[in-house]
Amino acid sequence: MESPNSADQQVGLEARTDEFAAIERLRVLFEAAARRSRPGEMVPPPGDTWIGDDAAVIALDQHHQGIWATDLVVEGVHVDLDVCGLDDVGFKAVMVAVSDLAAMGAWPLHALVSIAAAPGTDFEQLGEGLAAASAEADCVVVGGDLAEAPVLVISTAVFGSLRGQPSAGPLLRSGARPGDHLLVTGPLGGSAAGFRLLRSGADTSAPEPAALVRAHRRPRARLRQGEVARLSGATAAIDVSDGLVAEVRHLGRASGVGVALESLPVADGATEEEAMGGGEDYELLVATPDPDRLVEAYRSAGLREPVRVGRCTDRAEVFERGGQPLPPVGWRHRF
Repeated sequence: MESPNSADQQVGLEARTDEFAAIERLRVLFEAAARRSRPGEMVPPPGDTWIGDDAAVIALDQHHQGIWATDLVVEGVHVDLDVCGLDDVGFKAVMVAVSDLAAMGAWPLHALVSIAAAPGTDFEQLGEGLAAASAEADCVVVGGDLAEAPVLVISTAVFGSLRGQPSAGPLLRSGARPGDHLLVTGPLGGSAAGFRLLRSGADTSAPEPAALVRAHRRPRARLRQGEVARLSGATAAIDVSDGLVAEVRHLGRASGVGVALESLPVADGATEEEAMGGGEDYELLVATPDPDRLVEAYRSAGLREPVRVGRCTDRAEVFERGGQPLPPVGWRHRF
């Protein structure tokens, strides 16, 4: 069993293709094909964001942009059915895709859900989780596909838009600047700690372990937090799905900045290691030149105040905590 919350992926994998190297190769192929089919046009068009961010941003007309994202949940990779019910898996499948829109400051509207599953799968239970998440996220499931497969795979594609002031464009990973402050929308490591407790067979009935289990089984996309950040002058954001350290590197490299972490908010019952690299928290990491404005905006919206964790620097590719390089932790697929 591999999981973003459990596996050490650095061991014995040196010869395998890195996830982000594979994405880059595919990006080159897809954009070359677009240039052939659209001779004389810029690819991507000005204002569009294609491969490389949490979601794709596509101009619908002169004044409106559509935000598209897709995500996968695969049995044995993202979920362990020994510790999660099918309703939990369905809930998670919607929320992880919606979280990519949250990172852009966008709001979901519609979703397509495709399911590949083994014979005997309880689609009623699975569908209950999908429906619960779609209702909570205000994202209507309007179609999809079904297929037979040896393991459960759910692919969720979501479409959304920018509410409020569309002129305040989507939050991109590439928008952070030296001197920007970094904040997260909540404590980290809860999902990884919940997964650890579930696999250990520990009693999880007490309030603290029960909260950790909920964080793993039923993650929540921080939709309102992303929207408020966008409207309050934030410059960049990313959701914490692969672990804080991994997301710091993703945002820093996309923006051409370094990052100096100064503090680490750890969920009650989680370890510092789980907070740094456990992943699947789906809190947002937000960059802003005016952290006081962001905190006040969250307070005014009735949201939990974000926590300051560090700063962006002008030392590109330098990611540190206390003057020491950040450890090589966090999830990435290898092929």
